[in-house]
Amino acid sequence: MGSRLKTLFALHLLLMVYSTSGILSKLAASVDFLSWQFVGLYAGVIALLGLYAIGWQQILRRMPLTSAFSNKAVTIVWGIIWGALFFGESISLWKVAGAVLIIAGVVLFAHADGEEGGEGADRDNSTGDGPVGSDGVIIDG
Repeated sequence: MGSRLKTLFALHLLLMVYSTSGILSKLAASVDFLSWQFVGLYAGVIALLGLYAIGWQQILRRMPLTSAFSNKAVTIVWGIIWGALFFGESISLWKVAGAVLIIAGVVLFAHADGEEGGEGADRDNSTGDGPVGSDGVIIDG
């Protein structure tokens, strides 16, 4: 499995974890404010978002920001899935159509990004000014 494919797989696992914070948030909304259940559920949200933040930084080290952000749209698809599984929400034909459009858009963007050859920041540039993005612009430094 190539490095790019591993990074995309890790990104989508991370986005799935990120989307589960919505489950805990919705559960917390159904209990008394500042009860032990509420505090526990929100501690879970904070823990998940902390894990996500650390993972997100690692993803950004390995792929262009535009590619990573375009993939965040799949959290809407996860929301549809979690809503149906955990809360009995219906999945309409319109939701399915929207999910298909989101996935198609992410795939098209990833394909276009792959054609440009963007693999993230190049850490070794000839000027020594800092990491360079796939467009040749120095990222920091």
